[in-house]
Amino acid sequence: QVQLNQTGGGSGQRGGSLILSCTVSGDIYERYCLGWFRQAPGKEREAVAAIDRAFYTTYADSVKGRFTISQDNTKSNFYLQMNDLIDDDSATYYCAAGPQVMYTGACGPMSRLYWGQGAQVTVSS
Repeated sequence: QVQLNQTGGGSGQRGGSLILSCTVSGDIYERYCLGWFRQAPGKEREAVAAIDRAFYTTYADSVKGRFTISQDNTKSNFYLQMNDLIDDDSATYYCAAGPQVMYTGACGPMSRLYWGQGAQVTVSS
């Protein structure tokens, strides 16, 4: 079993920055990949960024160059630094842990991931 507890999020201005944090515990063999997903109202949950135990990172095209995923050396805490926020970044953000999709670097499949409780991010002008 893996447990995740996330903090951060809230309201940010367009062009501003926010950071999300997630603490993960439990079976280390079940949390090879750590990632962030988001879901906007009426839309499907989508992958935002992922990092694995080798510190390899991958990003959705929509956030490349603006968001940075990182983890500490204990691999028990990971973060999503969000810069240059745009309106489309507004969503509920979830941290996740679990297996990695082969050849992509992304965390998945979603059905096998453990999830944080979610945090709302709202971008306003």
